[in-house]
Amino acid sequence: MKEAINFIYRQARKFRRKYPLTIAFRLKAHSKILAKHLNPGEKIKYVFAAQKGGSSFDIVSTYIIAITDKRIMIARKRLLFGYFFLSVTPDLFNDVKVRMGIIWAKVEIDTVKEFIVLSNIQAAAASQVETAITQYVMKEKKKCMNKKDNKDC
Repeated sequence: MKEAINFIYRQARKFRRKYPLTIAFRLKAHSKILAKHLNPGEKIKYVFAAQKGGSSFDIVSTYIIAITDKRIMIARKRLLFGYFFLSVTPDLFNDVKVRMGIIWAKVEIDTVKEFIVLSNIQAAAASQVETAITQYVMKEKKKCMNKKDNKDC
């Protein structure tokens, strides 16, 4: 588990160094939550940080988002106790939209059950984040279409 925490944290820091205008705090604490919910054998493909919510002024709700080979995981450690965790599997995914601003961008993920807005991402990172999400979902949905009797789809 410690290796998973360190891997997630390093990937989040790498993203943060590459895109320093992205607003993100307490990456290590959030990484622990993601590692806790990582299933055995699940491999992380891409990690980034963002604020969850539509307001550009809400800068205290940092989440770490991981795209694995099975799902999209979104996690946040609360300040005092508890945490928030959300998992989006490919069968629940509908659409992704990018809203670009001058400094920051928003990535909106539309699922069957809810609408997820990830904001305060540096504008230069938005296309990379969108590409990672879209490639993952397209690959997984293609697997499901090829295997109609697959229980995981």
